[in-house]
Formats: sequence, structure tokens, C-alpha cells
Amino acid sequence: MATCPECDSDVDVDEYDVDKGDLISCPECGTNLEVVNLSPLEFEAAPDEDDEDEDDDDEVEEDDDVDDDDDDDDEDEDEDEETGSGDWDE
Repeated sequence: MATCPECDSDVDVDEYDVDKGDLISCPECGTNLEVVNLSPLEFEAAPDEDDEDEDDDDEVEEDDDVDDDDDDDDEDEDEDEETGSGDWDE
């Protein structure tokens, strides 16, 4: 029998019913646990899914910032071309 790394309570799981990398929940504290070893059975606290989503959002936001800068430069060039062609007509 393995114990929860967060609350040290016994987690009753048969090592033949789980595989390495499986996620289970501690019955006492509710912490999501990842199976890291089968013999002897060991758990680690699994990262929260919300934390992973936030990291993904940060990466997207950084990419968006770069794209926005490129769009601004293109707009400035378009304005320069329009203004420049008007000066030549006079």
C-alpha cells in the first residue's frame, strides 16, 4: 500500500490495477496523484490542469504580441506609400 505525499494517508490501490503515469485522487485530501513507480507503488502530486492551461495561454499571448507588432509596421508602410504618392501629384 502506498501513501499520499501530501497528507501521508494510505491510498488503497492495487499495483496491478494501475500503470505508470496514471492519475488517481487521494481519498483523504483530494490531491491528484500520479503513479510514478509500480513496485513498490509510489505516487507524486500531479500538476493541476489549470496551471498547465495558464502556461499554454501565456505562450499564445506572447505569440500574439509579436504578430501585433508586425501588423503595426505593415500599416505604417501602407500609410507612407499613400502619403508619398500624394506628394508626387502636386
